[in-house]
Amino acid sequence: MRGVILAAGQGQRLRPDTDRLPKTLLPVTGTETILDTIVRGLAEVGVTDLAITVGHAAEKIREHAPELESRYGVAVTIVDNDKPHWNNAYSLWTARERYAGGAILVNGDTVHPASIERRLLAAAEDDPRLLLALDDHKQLTDEAMKVAIGEHGVELIHKQQPIAAAAGEYIGVSLIPAGIAEELTKALEATFTRDSTLYYEDAFQLLAEAGRIGTVSTGPVAWTEVDDHADWAVARDIAKAL
Repeated sequence: MRGVILAAGQGQRLRPDTDRLPKTLLPVTGTETILDTIVRGLAEVGVTDLAITVGHAAEKIREHAPELESRYGVAVTIVDNDKPHWNNAYSLWTARERYAGGAILVNGDTVHPASIERRLLAAAEDDPRLLLALDDHKQLTDEAMKVAIGEHGVELIHKQQPIAAAAGEYIGVSLIPAGIAEELTKALEATFTRDSTLYYEDAFQLLAEAGRIGTVSTGPVAWTEVDDHADWAVARDIAKAL
């Protein structure tokens, strides 16, 4: 099982701090960045073969990779996204060779405890579907990546759906089993070919319609996606307890 971390985006709502820095490298403690917390969490559950997709300010992540390897005992492969102005459906597709044998996928702007990965790995032993880490405890907002669940698993994953119909929020961490990797690659290619501004969750939706996606509850844990400066402040508080 490998780890794939998407870190090619610019993070425009965090400018000017991200003018020359990927938002995944924003510091959240005195010694760790957002990316550090992700890598540390993956290493804690035994996932040490990692791929990081890079685009905006890619050289900064390249410079930091040796420190990640020495600090957390991981091996890092850098995957270049040659179209960082496209959305992350394309970014994940660029890592298709790295998730082909199965991988935990983590958005590079998500601060969360390693218990999330641990729950995904445990659930995957009995469930062959692509599994989403689902926060089914917190109050949902319009901005949340909401997930609706039906008889055969995930039916809809999209921000633009009624809060009342959703079971929870996808937190940006998932497990891609080897048996679904090829289907995912085709779905991603179909998605960004149709519209380069689409998210990888739009490709997930294609798999959901085929009954290929399930969910795993995060439990009542603290986590955040870092989109703006208010989120960054929350991330710093969460990181103290990781």
